Amino acid sequence: QVQVRESGGGLVQTGGSLRLSCEASGRPFSDGWMAWFRQAPGKERELVAAITWNGVNTYYMHNVQGRFTISIDNTKNTLYLQMNKLKTEDTAVYYCAVERLGGEPRNSRTYDFWGQGTQVIVSS
Repeated sequence: QVQVRESGGGLVQTGGSLRLSCEASGRPFSDGWMAWFRQAPGKERELVAAITWNGVNTYYMHNVQGRFTISIDNTKNTLYLQMNKLKTEDTAVYYCAVERLGGEPRNSRTYDFWGQGTQVIVSS
């Protein structure tokens, strides 16, 4: 059984920074993607960024490119999302997701395991 747990959300002002962490425990990982999704009130869940377990390949949604950085420490099975220059439109619940088969990273159905989510609120 795989467990996924996020941390690091909170309240920040526009232009500020936050760092999210996600620890995955259970069976050892060697393939596939880890990703951050987010869901704002009244909106669908969307992919923010994804990274392969070896850290070689990454994907970012257009709105966060240049501001967010996804990284992974696969010795600790921990995923990070460094968020800089935050905007009010980044306000959402952020979810960590894990898949192990190397599927399509932009499709939420690819992911087998999800965390409970961590709230990020950016105030103006």
